[in-house]
Amino acid sequence: MLLAVDIGNTAIKFGVFDADSLIFKLSIPTVRDLTGDGLAYVLRPRLTQHITAAIVSSVVPEADQAVRDFIRSQYNVHAVFVANDWDFGLKINYEPLAEAGTDRITNTFSAVEKYGVPVIVCSFGTALAIDVVDPNRTLVGGVIAPGMQTLSAALQSTTSKLPRVEISKPEKVLQRTTIESIQSGIVYGYFGLVEELLTKIKREIADEPKVVATGGFARLIAENTTQITIIDENLLLDGLRMLHAKTQTA
Repeated sequence: MLLAVDIGNTAIKFGVFDADSLIFKLSIPTVRDLTGDGLAYVLRPRLTQHITAAIVSSVVPEADQAVRDFIRSQYNVHAVFVANDWDFGLKINYEPLAEAGTDRITNTFSAVEKYGVPVIVCSFGTALAIDVVDPNRTLVGGVIAPGMQTLSAALQSTTSKLPRVEISKPEKVLQRTTIESIQSGIVYGYFGLVEELLTKIKREIADEPKVVATGGFARLIAENTTQITIIDENLLLDGLRMLHAKTQTA
């Protein structure tokens, strides 16, 4: 079985594939000083499948060694880490390529393979990343903005009296408490941000692409905006599975 690992800024996600089927997944908070032994303590009782191969996407280099050590010690498997210079079957217009998030490229590859082109990929996590692939399979550009949790944390850290709040959609925009006012400003403001960005992107590219949303807030945002056509919570894990298969046949 294949173990696919997505090391993100907020969470590390693990998915186990039996052929093309995702049969198990779990998520733990990202801890940058975690060790392989620490991971084993947390995961050994839960990741009990017989793993024969592993592939990893990471945007947190500090956590890479712990994941590598855990996989080697628990399964006697060498984990392969996705690199930006792999053959994704795309022309990637990003300069320099090394600075593009591996998760963004993997998500884009996955969306193209699963849903075709043209396509816009929106990842709603610690940051909002939007990437656009045209009908010629060229990744023509993208957008990065703070994620909703990041906005909440920034507001709390740069003010003296405003608290950090849980991301939750109030029933209406106008609110009478500080917490609900912050929630309303972040959540409803974010809906407007996403709607406007996607409207302008479509205008620039002059296409009618599918719009795929993934990440922790994908469903909340998709259900409260008009532009998103597909919600795919396993987009990156599926992309890792397909990249692994691609490397085996290369």
